Amino acid sequence: MIEKEILSEMILDYQKNILPPLVERELQNHIDLEIPLNRAIAILGPRRSGKTFFLYSLLKKLIRKGIKKERTLYINFENPRLVAMDCKDLTSLLDTFYEIYPENKKQKIWLFLDEIQVIENWEIFIRDVLDKRKAFVFISGSSSKLLSREIATSLRGRTLDYLILPFSFKEYLRLKNINYKKYLSSEEKANLLNAFRKYFSWGGYPEVLLYPQESKRLINEIIEVTIYRDLMERHKIRNLKVIKLMFNYLIKGRAFSVHKFYNFLKSLNIKVSKNSVYNYLEYFNDAFIFFPLRRFSWSLKNAEQSIPKIYSVDNGLIEGIVGENKSSKLENLVFLSLLRKGLKPNEEIFYYLSNNEEVDFLIKKGRKIITLIQSCFDSSDYQTKERETKALIRASKELNCSHLLIITSNDEGEEKIKDKKIKYIPLWKWLLNSK
Repeated sequence: MIEKEILSEMILDYQKNILPPLVERELQNHIDLEIPLNRAIAILGPRRSGKTFFLYSLLKKLIRKGIKKERTLYINFENPRLVAMDCKDLTSLLDTFYEIYPENKKQKIWLFLDEIQVIENWEIFIRDVLDKRKAFVFISGSSSKLLSREIATSLRGRTLDYLILPFSFKEYLRLKNINYKKYLSSEEKANLLNAFRKYFSWGGYPEVLLYPQESKRLINEIIEVTIYRDLMERHKIRNLKVIKLMFNYLIKGRAFSVHKFYNFLKSLNIKVSKNSVYNYLEYFNDAFIFFPLRRFSWSLKNAEQSIPKIYSVDNGLIEGIVGENKSSKLENLVFLSLLRKGLKPNEEIFYYLSNNEEVDFLIKKGRKIITLIQSCFDSSDYQTKERETKALIRASKELNCSHLLIITSNDEGEEKIKDKKIKYIPLWKWLLNSK
């Protein structure tokens, strides 16, 4: 039970605090602050990706529109003063807010509830607010358990989900005050490409972008916090060695076989069940750290049973563990861009494999394959280019798909091979032109 005095202090502390300067995120323009539906907005994403500051940006947007700050409430439930908070305290928090600002009982209010998943049975409170109060509710969390399809039955279908990842390249340029336009001078292009090289290597975690001189230390800190808080503590895992080995294995971005990794652990005389390895993979995905991508098949069972390829939430994590693996980083950024477009892994995005020839990304809409994408860092290498184009053309014929794309480090143009037109585009340009 949290004392009422603590709750009132936190409410008033928020009211007196000045919101910090913020960089506008691309997602901001897609969220309706006065959603007419009786639903909560769920902002989800990995730790340190900027969810809290994104909520601040929505608050600032409200205030710019003329909404008084007293009609809004922001609370971060990972605050140490709230460590013993339960569902009943959530109701007490709202009652205290109305006591301090009684005029709000007769008008709409906006609630911003950060990392609410740490409160047991929080769904009951949110449902009650949506049903009985004049309130717009925004929740955030670093667990996919907040997704509308995952949450408790009591709130299922009552949330709209939005994913916040570390900064995209467009957002990175905005942070650095670098303007991108269609036509660039040689100096402007050089500056942009220099920025891209840094982003390509170190990714888009906000802290890393703001303090580039501390990149290595900050990335290591993010990895440690992710492992300890999101996996070890949340899921009460005691075997730290296995989790660290698995993280280092997954970050390399290759196909991941639970059976092979299990045998690898056995060879090291590390005792762990195969079911535990399956669970750990799910926990990494739950925390938005790694994303398994399945092989495409018209058979749902075959797709689900395929060995997944693994993608990381940010290139900085790859840099921190693997170092300068350019091909892996290029492919990873392509995947993250597809994710930012709202495409769902293993529903709309797959990889494709036929006769041992692989296409990195297959984009599916309904029953139609609309795009096939290869990532190729060095398309000037003859053998590499032949391998990538051969797989693309085979897949194009088998899947009846004519939109073929190879994303490169620098090459641009079009090529016709066996009546199939393939477009080449540099990654930096594709990221900036993607909508």
